[in-house]
Amino acid sequence: MEFENLVKLIQTVSDSELTQFSYQENGVEISMKKDKKQKLVTVNGSNAAGMLDLAQLELEGGTALSGKKDSQPEGNVVKSPLVGTFYSAPDPGSEPFVKVGDTVSKGQVLGIVEAMKLMNEIESDYAGTVKQVLVSNEEVVEYGQPLFVIG
Repeated sequence: MEFENLVKLIQTVSDSELTQFSYQENGVEISMKKDKKQKLVTVNGSNAAGMLDLAQLELEGGTALSGKKDSQPEGNVVKSPLVGTFYSAPDPGSEPFVKVGDTVSKGQVLGIVEAMKLMNEIESDYAGTVKQVLVSNEEVVEYGQPLFVIG
């Protein structure tokens, strides 16, 4: 299966109500499973060191009731192009590719999303300053999920 078709398959399953999917072709087997629990991560703000103060809430039915409306981050948002595991650094002992306050140029690597044992570099579509890092290292990310805000 070609990489582009694999990415489309992952996106389609991710966007659907399916909780499990299996596919086999030419001796290659693909199996995907989604957990019914969803995690809601809210960002309360950032301190002087640029670390985000996170509150996490696990939900059972997939919906949350909140008195606040979702606010869109101000700036250019870099989103995940696929479903996978986000890594902020090239390897566990290294410094992150970028952190809040860093200046980045268009095409600069901001992080990695691993999908099906393939490491996909996430490059900035914008030049500017990293205003927010919206995900943490080794967090599972969805297709289209905001990862960074570049101002």
